[in-house]
Amino acid sequence: MFSIFKNKSIGEAKVFMGSSEERREALSERKSPYDNRVVSLAPVCTAEDTQRALKIAEAAAKETAKSPLHQRVAWLEDVADKLREYREDMALTLVNEVAKPLAFARVEVDRCIETIEITAKELVALHGETIPTDIAPSGKKAIAYFSRVPVGVVACITPFNFPLNLVAHKIAPALGAGNAVVLKPTPEAPLTAYKLAKLFNSSEYAIKDALSVVYGDVEVGSTLVKSMIPRVLSFTGSVPVGNIITQQAGIKKVSLELGGNAATYIDTSADLNYAASRCAFGAFVNSGQVCISLQRVYIHADVYDAFAAEIAAETKTLKVGSPYEEDTFMGPLIDEESLHRAKSWVASAQNEGATLLTGGEVIDGSFTPTVMANVTDDMKIVCEEVFAPIVSLVKVDSYEEAIAKMNDSPYGLQFSIFTNDLKLTQRFIDDAECGGVVINDIPTLRFDVQPYGGSKLSGVGREGPKWALEEFTEIKSVVICN
Repeated sequence: MFSIFKNKSIGEAKVFMGSSEERREALSERKSPYDNRVVSLAPVCTAEDTQRALKIAEAAAKETAKSPLHQRVAWLEDVADKLREYREDMALTLVNEVAKPLAFARVEVDRCIETIEITAKELVALHGETIPTDIAPSGKKAIAYFSRVPVGVVACITPFNFPLNLVAHKIAPALGAGNAVVLKPTPEAPLTAYKLAKLFNSSEYAIKDALSVVYGDVEVGSTLVKSMIPRVLSFTGSVPVGNIITQQAGIKKVSLELGGNAATYIDTSADLNYAASRCAFGAFVNSGQVCISLQRVYIHADVYDAFAAEIAAETKTLKVGSPYEEDTFMGPLIDEESLHRAKSWVASAQNEGATLLTGGEVIDGSFTPTVMANVTDDMKIVCEEVFAPIVSLVKVDSYEEAIAKMNDSPYGLQFSIFTNDLKLTQRFIDDAECGGVVINDIPTLRFDVQPYGGSKLSGVGREGPKWALEEFTEIKSVVICN
Protein backbone atom coordinates (compact mmCIF):
# COMPACT_ATOMS: atom_id res chain seq x y z
CA MET A 1 0.00 0.00 0.00
CA PHE A 2 2.80 2.39 0.83
CA SER A 3 5.11 1.53 -2.04
CA ILE A 4 5.45 5.27 -2.75
CA PHE A 5 7.61 5.51 0.35
CA LYS A 6 10.77 4.22 -1.22
CA ASN A 7 13.81 6.39 -1.78
CA LYS A 8 13.67 6.41 -5.55
CA SER A 9 15.30 9.17 -7.53
CA ILE A 10 12.09 9.79 -9.48
CA GLY A 11 8.54 9.38 -8.20
CA GLU A 12 5.23 9.87 -9.96
CA ALA A 13 2.35 11.73 -8.39
CA LYS A 14 -1.17 10.77 -9.36
CA VAL A 15 -4.47 12.58 -9.43
CA PHE A 16 -6.87 11.84 -6.60
CA MET A 17 -10.45 12.07 -7.82
CA GLY A 18 -11.83 11.61 -4.38
CA SER A 19 -10.42 8.35 -3.06
CA SER A 20 -9.61 7.02 -6.55
CA GLU A 21 -6.10 7.40 -7.95
CA GLU A 22 -5.81 8.16 -11.65
CA ARG A 23 -2.91 8.53 -14.05
CA ARG A 24 -2.71 10.96 -16.94
CA GLU A 25 -0.79 10.51 -20.18
CA ALA A 26 0.48 14.08 -20.08
CA LEU A 27 3.07 14.52 -17.34
CA SER A 28 5.15 17.48 -16.20
CA GLU A 29 8.69 17.07 -14.91
CA ARG A 30 9.93 18.58 -11.67
CA LYS A 31 13.67 19.24 -11.70
CA SER A 32 15.76 19.70 -8.58
CA PRO A 33 16.74 23.33 -7.96
CA TYR A 34 20.08 21.98 -6.74
CA ASP A 35 21.36 19.76 -9.56
CA ASN A 36 18.64 20.00 -12.23
CA ARG A 37 17.86 16.26 -12.07
CA VAL A 38 14.29 15.19 -12.81
CA VAL A 39 13.07 14.20 -9.34
CA SER A 40 9.32 13.80 -9.80
CA LEU A 41 6.56 13.62 -12.36
CA ALA A 42 3.07 15.05 -12.04
CA PRO A 43 -0.10 14.74 -14.12
CA VAL A 44 -1.06 17.72 -16.23
CA CYS A 45 -4.60 18.51 -15.08
CA THR A 46 -7.19 20.54 -16.92
CA ALA A 47 -10.15 22.70 -16.01
CA GLU A 48 -12.36 19.66 -16.70
CA ASP A 49 -10.34 17.58 -14.20
CA THR A 50 -10.80 20.32 -11.62
CA GLN A 51 -14.52 20.59 -12.22
CA ARG A 52 -14.88 16.84 -11.86
CA ALA A 53 -12.94 16.86 -8.59
CA LEU A 54 -15.21 19.63 -7.31
CA LYS A 55 -18.33 17.65 -8.22
CA ILE A 56 -16.97 14.59 -6.40
CA ALA A 57 -16.23 16.76 -3.36
CA GLU A 58 -19.71 18.28 -3.48
CA ALA A 59 -21.28 14.82 -3.30
CA ALA A 60 -18.84 13.61 -0.65
CA ALA A 61 -19.50 16.61 1.57
CA LYS A 62 -22.95 15.25 2.40
CA GLU A 63 -21.30 12.18 3.94
CA THR A 64 -18.39 13.96 5.59
CA ALA A 65 -20.85 16.21 7.44
CA LYS A 66 -22.51 13.11 8.91
CA SER A 67 -19.28 11.42 9.95
CA PRO A 68 -18.77 10.96 13.71
CA LEU A 69 -16.18 13.11 15.42
CA HIS A 70 -14.34 10.09 16.82
CA GLN A 71 -13.73 8.83 13.28
CA ARG A 72 -12.25 12.14 12.13
CA VAL A 73 -10.02 12.36 15.21
CA ALA A 74 -8.83 8.79 14.64
CA TRP A 75 -8.25 9.63 10.96
CA LEU A 76 -5.92 12.52 11.77
CA GLU A 77 -4.09 10.56 14.45
CA ASP A 78 -3.57 7.65 12.05
CA VAL A 79 -2.10 9.94 9.38
CA ALA A 80 0.26 11.51 11.93
CA ASP A 81 1.42 8.08 13.06
CA LYS A 82 2.05 6.94 9.49
CA LEU A 83 3.89 10.15 8.65
CA ARG A 84 6.14 9.60 11.63
CA GLU A 85 6.91 6.12 10.28
CA TYR A 86 7.89 7.54 6.87
CA ARG A 87 9.65 10.64 8.23
CA GLU A 88 12.96 10.11 6.47
CA ASP A 89 11.45 9.34 3.09
CA MET A 90 9.23 12.41 3.22
CA ALA A 91 12.18 14.56 4.25
CA LEU A 92 14.19 13.32 1.26
CA THR A 93 11.25 14.09 -1.02
CA LEU A 94 11.33 17.67 0.22
CA VAL A 95 15.08 17.84 -0.41
CA ASN A 96 14.59 16.50 -3.95
CA GLU A 97 11.73 18.76 -4.98
CA VAL A 98 12.52 22.10 -3.33
CA ALA A 99 16.16 21.64 -2.25
CA LYS A 100 15.35 22.21 1.41
CA PRO A 101 18.43 21.22 3.45
CA LEU A 102 17.96 17.79 4.99
CA ALA A 103 18.03 18.93 8.62
CA PHE A 104 15.30 21.49 7.96
CA ALA A 105 13.32 19.04 5.82
CA ARG A 106 13.14 16.76 8.84
CA VAL A 107 11.97 19.69 10.95
CA GLU A 108 9.17 20.37 8.46
CA VAL A 109 8.02 16.74 8.61
CA ASP A 110 8.01 16.91 12.41
CA ARG A 111 6.03 20.15 12.34
CA CYS A 112 3.56 18.62 9.91
CA ILE A 113 3.00 15.72 12.30
CA GLU A 114 2.46 18.17 15.17
CA THR A 115 0.05 20.28 13.11
CA ILE A 116 -2.11 17.25 12.39
CA GLU A 117 -2.01 16.09 16.02
CA ILE A 118 -2.84 19.57 17.35
CA THR A 119 -5.79 19.72 14.95
CA ALA A 120 -7.11 16.41 16.30
CA LYS A 121 -6.93 17.80 19.85
CA GLU A 122 -8.60 21.09 18.88
CA LEU A 123 -11.55 19.22 17.36
CA VAL A 124 -12.66 18.32 20.87
CA ALA A 125 -13.10 22.03 21.61
CA LEU A 126 -14.98 22.82 18.40
CA HIS A 127 -18.39 23.46 19.88
CA GLY A 128 -20.92 26.21 20.46
CA GLU A 129 -22.68 27.56 23.54
CA THR A 130 -26.10 28.27 24.96
CA ILE A 131 -27.67 31.73 24.70
CA PRO A 132 -29.97 33.44 27.28
CA THR A 133 -32.88 34.54 25.09
CA ASP A 134 -34.63 36.41 27.92
CA ILE A 135 -31.75 38.85 28.49
CA ALA A 136 -33.76 41.63 26.81
CA PRO A 137 -37.33 42.68 27.68
CA SER A 138 -38.43 41.76 24.15
CA GLY A 139 -37.19 38.19 24.59
CA LYS A 140 -38.64 35.18 26.33
CA LYS A 141 -37.48 31.92 27.84
CA ALA A 142 -36.43 29.37 25.23
CA ILE A 143 -33.75 26.80 24.61
CA ALA A 144 -31.24 28.51 22.37
CA TYR A 145 -27.73 27.64 21.34
CA PHE A 146 -25.37 27.73 18.41
CA SER A 147 -23.08 25.07 17.02
CA ARG A 148 -20.36 24.96 14.41
CA VAL A 149 -21.07 22.91 11.30
CA PRO A 150 -18.88 22.11 8.29
CA VAL A 151 -19.12 24.51 5.35
CA GLY A 152 -19.23 21.72 2.76
CA VAL A 153 -16.37 21.95 0.25
CA VAL A 154 -13.03 23.67 0.89
CA ALA A 155 -10.60 24.51 -1.93
CA CYS A 156 -6.95 24.75 -0.87
CA ILE A 157 -4.06 26.26 -2.84
CA THR A 158 -0.60 25.89 -1.29
CA PRO A 159 2.94 27.31 -1.92
CA PHE A 160 6.40 25.85 -2.49
CA ASN A 161 8.32 27.09 0.55
CA PHE A 162 6.69 24.71 3.07
CA PRO A 163 4.98 22.27 0.71
CA LEU A 164 4.20 19.71 3.40
CA ASN A 165 3.35 21.59 6.59
CA LEU A 166 1.33 24.31 4.87
CA VAL A 167 -0.75 21.63 3.14
CA ALA A 168 -1.41 20.09 6.55
CA HIS A 169 -2.40 23.49 7.96
CA LYS A 170 -5.24 23.54 5.44
CA ILE A 171 -6.42 20.00 4.79
CA ALA A 172 -6.18 18.65 8.37
CA PRO A 173 -8.57 21.27 9.84
CA ALA A 174 -10.80 21.19 6.76
CA LEU A 175 -11.22 17.41 6.82
CA GLY A 176 -11.26 17.28 10.60
CA ALA A 177 -14.17 19.72 10.67
CA GLY A 178 -16.19 17.40 8.43
CA ASN A 179 -15.68 18.99 5.02
CA ALA A 180 -14.61 17.62 1.65
CA VAL A 181 -11.44 19.14 0.16
CA VAL A 182 -9.98 19.79 -3.27
CA LEU A 183 -6.26 20.51 -3.01
CA LYS A 184 -4.11 22.20 -5.63
CA PRO A 185 -0.54 21.89 -4.37
CA THR A 186 2.37 23.92 -5.64
CA PRO A 187 3.74 22.75 -9.02
CA GLU A 188 7.21 22.74 -7.43
CA ALA A 189 6.42 19.86 -5.04
CA PRO A 190 3.74 17.59 -6.50
CA LEU A 191 5.14 14.36 -5.07
CA THR A 192 5.33 15.78 -1.56
CA ALA A 193 1.62 16.62 -1.64
CA TYR A 194 0.72 13.31 -3.27
CA LYS A 195 2.47 11.30 -0.57
CA LEU A 196 0.66 13.18 2.19
CA ALA A 197 -2.69 12.82 0.39
CA LYS A 198 -1.97 9.10 -0.03
CA LEU A 199 -1.66 8.75 3.73
CA PHE A 200 -5.02 10.47 4.20
CA ASN A 201 -6.86 8.51 1.53
CA SER A 202 -5.41 5.11 2.41
CA SER A 203 -6.17 5.38 6.12
CA GLU A 204 -8.63 2.85 7.52
CA TYR A 205 -10.53 5.81 9.00
CA ALA A 206 -10.74 7.81 5.75
CA ILE A 207 -14.10 9.09 4.59
CA LYS A 208 -14.71 8.05 1.00
CA ASP A 209 -13.99 10.74 -1.60
CA ALA A 210 -13.36 13.43 1.03
CA LEU A 211 -9.99 14.49 -0.42
CA SER A 212 -9.19 15.19 -4.08
CA VAL A 213 -5.85 16.42 -5.45
CA VAL A 214 -5.36 18.14 -8.81
CA TYR A 215 -2.13 19.56 -10.21
CA GLY A 216 -1.52 22.59 -12.37
CA ASP A 217 -1.16 26.30 -12.36
CA VAL A 218 -3.36 29.14 -13.67
CA GLU A 219 -6.05 27.04 -15.39
CA VAL A 220 -6.59 24.74 -12.43
CA GLY A 221 -6.35 27.52 -9.85
CA SER A 222 -8.74 29.79 -11.72
CA THR A 223 -11.30 27.00 -11.99
CA LEU A 224 -11.17 26.43 -8.24
CA VAL A 225 -11.45 30.13 -7.47
CA LYS A 226 -14.38 30.87 -9.80
CA SER A 227 -16.42 27.76 -8.98
CA MET A 228 -19.43 28.23 -6.72
CA ILE A 229 -19.02 24.74 -5.23
CA PRO A 230 -16.42 25.62 -2.56
CA ARG A 231 -17.77 27.57 0.37
CA VAL A 232 -14.24 28.43 1.50
CA LEU A 233 -11.12 29.13 -0.52
CA SER A 234 -7.85 28.97 1.44
CA PHE A 235 -4.80 30.34 -0.37
CA THR A 236 -1.18 30.91 0.64
CA GLY A 237 0.96 32.76 -1.86
CA SER A 238 1.76 36.13 -3.38
CA VAL A 239 -0.09 39.42 -3.08
CA PRO A 240 -0.72 39.77 -6.86
CA VAL A 241 -2.37 36.34 -6.99
CA GLY A 242 -4.28 37.08 -3.79
CA ASN A 243 -5.63 40.24 -5.40
CA ILE A 244 -6.83 38.28 -8.43
CA ILE A 245 -8.50 35.72 -6.17
CA THR A 246 -10.47 38.36 -4.27
CA GLN A 247 -11.75 39.76 -7.56
CA GLN A 248 -12.78 36.38 -8.99
CA ALA A 249 -13.95 34.35 -5.99
CA GLY A 250 -17.56 35.50 -5.78
CA ILE A 251 -19.62 34.93 -2.64
CA LYS A 252 -17.56 32.57 -0.52
CA LYS A 253 -15.21 32.84 2.43
CA VAL A 254 -11.68 33.63 1.30
CA SER A 255 -8.71 33.10 3.59
CA LEU A 256 -5.47 34.64 2.32
CA GLU A 257 -1.99 34.22 3.75
CA LEU A 258 0.10 36.55 1.60
CA GLY A 259 3.43 38.36 1.61
CA GLY A 260 5.44 40.05 4.29
CA ASN A 261 8.31 42.43 4.85
CA ALA A 262 9.29 41.34 8.34
CA ALA A 263 11.26 43.75 10.49
CA THR A 264 12.95 43.94 13.87
CA TYR A 265 14.38 46.71 16.05
CA ILE A 266 17.66 46.37 17.95
CA ASP A 267 17.51 48.54 21.07
CA THR A 268 20.59 49.80 22.95
CA SER A 269 19.73 47.44 25.82
CA ALA A 270 19.70 44.32 23.63
CA ASP A 271 22.15 41.44 23.90
CA LEU A 272 23.88 42.10 20.56
CA ASN A 273 25.56 38.71 20.22
CA TYR A 274 22.30 36.85 20.79
CA ALA A 275 20.34 39.23 18.56
CA ALA A 276 22.85 38.90 15.72
CA SER A 277 22.82 35.11 15.93
CA ARG A 278 19.04 34.95 15.83
CA CYS A 279 18.76 37.58 13.10
CA ALA A 280 21.17 35.66 10.86
CA PHE A 281 19.02 32.58 11.32
CA GLY A 282 15.76 34.44 10.69
CA ALA A 283 17.02 36.16 7.58
CA PHE A 284 18.55 33.14 5.85
CA VAL A 285 16.72 30.00 6.95
CA ASN A 286 15.04 28.32 3.95
CA SER A 287 17.13 30.63 1.74
CA GLY A 288 15.02 33.58 2.89
CA GLN A 289 11.98 32.07 1.19
CA VAL A 290 9.60 32.54 4.10
CA CYS A 291 6.77 35.05 4.37
CA ILE A 292 8.16 36.10 7.74
CA SER A 293 11.85 36.03 6.78
CA LEU A 294 13.66 38.84 8.53
CA GLN A 295 14.24 41.42 5.80
CA ARG A 296 14.60 44.76 7.62
CA VAL A 297 16.71 45.35 10.74
CA TYR A 298 16.46 48.79 12.35
CA ILE A 299 19.37 49.37 14.73
CA HIS A 300 19.87 52.22 17.18
CA ALA A 301 22.79 54.37 16.05
CA ASP A 302 24.65 53.80 19.33
CA VAL A 303 24.97 50.04 18.64
CA TYR A 304 24.73 50.00 14.83
CA ASP A 305 28.40 49.35 14.04
CA ALA A 306 28.77 46.69 16.71
CA PHE A 307 25.63 44.86 15.59
CA ALA A 308 26.60 45.08 11.91
CA ALA A 309 29.94 43.45 12.68
CA GLU A 310 28.26 40.73 14.76
CA ILE A 311 25.65 39.76 12.15
CA ALA A 312 28.21 39.77 9.34
CA ALA A 313 30.41 37.43 11.37
CA GLU A 314 27.47 35.13 12.19
CA THR A 315 26.40 35.04 8.54
CA LYS A 316 29.84 33.93 7.40
CA THR A 317 29.59 30.82 9.60
CA LEU A 318 26.50 29.50 7.79
CA LYS A 319 27.22 26.58 5.48
CA VAL A 320 25.84 26.95 1.96
CA GLY A 321 25.93 23.90 -0.28
CA SER A 322 24.34 20.54 -1.00
CA PRO A 323 20.92 20.18 0.64
CA TYR A 324 21.66 16.46 1.07
CA GLU A 325 24.45 17.08 3.59
CA GLU A 326 23.52 16.97 7.26
CA ASP A 327 25.22 20.23 8.26
CA THR A 328 24.09 22.41 5.33
CA PHE A 329 22.20 25.46 6.51
CA MET A 330 21.15 26.88 3.16
CA GLY A 331 20.73 25.52 -0.35
CA PRO A 332 19.71 27.15 -3.62
CA LEU A 333 16.73 29.36 -4.33
CA ILE A 334 13.71 27.71 -5.86
CA ASP A 335 14.50 28.70 -9.46
CA GLU A 336 16.72 30.75 -11.76
CA GLU A 337 14.27 33.64 -11.86
CA SER A 338 14.51 34.04 -8.09
CA LEU A 339 18.31 33.92 -8.29
CA HIS A 340 18.46 36.63 -10.96
CA ARG A 341 16.04 38.82 -9.00
CA ALA A 342 18.18 38.58 -5.86
CA LYS A 343 21.33 39.49 -7.78
CA SER A 344 19.68 42.46 -9.47
CA TRP A 345 18.23 43.83 -6.22
CA VAL A 346 21.62 43.72 -4.50
CA ALA A 347 23.26 45.42 -7.47
CA SER A 348 20.55 48.07 -7.51
CA ALA A 349 21.00 48.79 -3.79
CA GLN A 350 24.78 49.08 -4.23
CA ASN A 351 24.30 51.53 -7.08
CA GLU A 352 22.11 53.61 -4.77
CA GLY A 353 24.76 53.71 -2.03
CA ALA A 354 24.22 50.58 0.09
CA THR A 355 27.24 48.65 1.34
CA LEU A 356 27.67 44.91 0.89
CA LEU A 357 29.02 43.51 4.18
CA THR A 358 29.03 39.87 3.16
CA GLY A 359 27.49 37.56 0.56
CA GLY A 360 26.06 38.65 -2.75
CA GLU A 361 27.83 35.85 -4.63
CA VAL A 362 26.62 32.77 -6.46
CA ILE A 363 28.52 29.64 -5.41
CA ASP A 364 27.60 26.31 -7.03
CA GLY A 365 24.22 27.74 -8.01
CA SER A 366 23.35 29.10 -4.57
CA PHE A 367 23.04 32.78 -3.71
CA THR A 368 25.10 33.29 -0.58
CA PRO A 369 23.56 34.86 2.56
CA THR A 370 23.79 38.61 2.05
CA VAL A 371 23.97 41.44 4.58
CA MET A 372 23.48 44.97 3.26
CA ALA A 373 24.39 48.03 5.35
CA ASN A 374 23.63 51.74 4.91
CA VAL A 375 20.28 50.92 3.35
CA THR A 376 17.80 53.78 2.95
CA ASP A 377 14.03 53.74 3.00
CA ASP A 378 13.55 54.30 -0.72
CA MET A 379 15.56 51.29 -1.89
CA LYS A 380 13.58 48.43 -3.45
CA ILE A 381 15.56 45.95 -1.35
CA VAL A 382 13.87 47.25 1.80
CA CYS A 383 10.53 48.50 0.43
CA GLU A 384 9.34 45.30 -1.25
CA GLU A 385 9.29 41.61 -0.31
CA VAL A 386 12.64 40.14 -1.33
CA PHE A 387 11.94 36.42 -0.70
CA ALA A 388 15.65 35.69 -0.92
CA PRO A 389 18.60 35.43 1.52
CA ILE A 390 19.11 39.19 1.84
CA VAL A 391 18.83 41.29 4.98
CA SER A 392 19.09 45.09 5.16
CA LEU A 393 20.51 47.07 8.08
CA VAL A 394 19.09 50.53 8.68
CA LYS A 395 20.48 52.99 11.23
CA VAL A 396 17.96 54.90 13.38
CA ASP A 397 18.34 57.48 16.14
CA SER A 398 15.43 56.34 18.32
CA TYR A 399 12.72 53.76 18.92
CA GLU A 400 10.17 56.26 17.60
CA GLU A 401 12.00 56.49 14.28
CA ALA A 402 12.31 52.69 14.09
CA ILE A 403 8.64 51.93 14.70
CA ALA A 404 7.54 54.60 12.23
CA LYS A 405 9.74 53.00 9.53
CA MET A 406 8.59 49.49 10.41
CA ASN A 407 4.94 50.47 10.10
CA ASP A 408 5.55 52.41 6.89
CA SER A 409 4.99 49.31 4.76
CA PRO A 410 2.06 47.90 2.80
CA TYR A 411 2.65 44.63 4.66
CA GLY A 412 1.90 43.75 8.27
CA LEU A 413 2.65 40.12 8.98
CA GLN A 414 5.13 39.85 11.88
CA PHE A 415 7.55 42.26 13.60
CA SER A 416 9.91 41.82 16.52
CA ILE A 417 12.10 43.74 18.94
CA PHE A 418 15.28 42.94 20.87
CA THR A 419 15.30 44.87 24.14
CA ASN A 420 15.62 44.46 27.91
CA ASP A 421 13.47 47.54 28.56
CA LEU A 422 10.06 46.40 29.87
CA LYS A 423 8.34 49.71 29.17
CA LEU A 424 9.64 49.69 25.59
CA THR A 425 8.35 46.14 25.18
CA GLN A 426 4.82 47.23 26.09
CA ARG A 427 5.02 50.23 23.77
CA PHE A 428 6.13 48.01 20.91
CA ILE A 429 3.29 45.55 21.42
CA ASP A 430 0.82 48.44 21.21
CA ASP A 431 2.56 50.29 18.36
CA ALA A 432 3.37 47.48 15.90
CA GLU A 433 0.89 47.39 13.01
CA CYS A 434 1.00 43.70 12.22
CA GLY A 435 -0.62 40.34 12.89
CA GLY A 436 2.12 38.98 15.14
CA VAL A 437 4.63 40.51 17.57
CA VAL A 438 7.73 38.73 18.92
CA ILE A 439 9.79 40.01 21.86
CA ASN A 440 13.50 39.17 22.05
CA ASP A 441 13.49 36.87 19.07
CA ILE A 442 13.10 37.05 15.31
CA PRO A 443 9.81 37.80 13.51
CA THR A 444 10.45 34.54 11.65
CA LEU A 445 9.44 32.66 14.79
CA ARG A 446 6.15 30.81 14.35
CA PHE A 447 4.59 28.11 16.49
CA ASP A 448 2.06 26.00 14.61
CA VAL A 449 -0.38 26.12 17.53
CA GLN A 450 -0.67 29.94 17.44
CA PRO A 451 -2.92 32.14 15.27
CA TYR A 452 -0.97 33.16 12.20
CA GLY A 453 -1.82 35.86 9.69
CA GLY A 454 -1.37 39.51 8.95
CA SER A 455 -2.90 42.91 8.39
CA LYS A 456 -2.79 45.24 5.37
CA LEU A 457 -1.64 43.39 2.22
CA SER A 458 -0.38 40.45 4.27
CA GLY A 459 -3.74 38.77 4.14
CA VAL A 460 -7.18 38.06 5.52
CA GLY A 461 -8.01 35.45 8.15
CA ARG A 462 -5.85 33.33 10.41
CA GLU A 463 -4.22 29.92 10.23
CA GLY A 464 -3.27 27.62 13.08
CA PRO A 465 -5.50 24.59 13.84
CA LYS A 466 -7.94 26.31 16.23
CA TRP A 467 -8.48 29.28 13.94
CA ALA A 468 -8.53 27.27 10.72
CA LEU A 469 -11.29 25.12 12.20
CA GLU A 470 -13.30 28.31 12.65
CA GLU A 471 -12.56 29.37 9.06
CA PHE A 472 -13.77 26.00 7.76
CA THR A 473 -17.01 25.92 9.72
CA GLU A 474 -20.19 28.00 9.88
CA ILE A 475 -22.34 28.94 12.85
CA LYS A 476 -25.80 27.40 13.01
CA SER A 477 -28.11 29.11 15.49
CA VAL A 478 -30.96 27.11 17.06
CA VAL A 479 -34.01 28.20 19.08
CA ILE A 480 -36.42 25.67 20.60
CA CYS A 481 -39.66 27.18 21.89
CA ASN A 482 -42.21 25.45 24.11
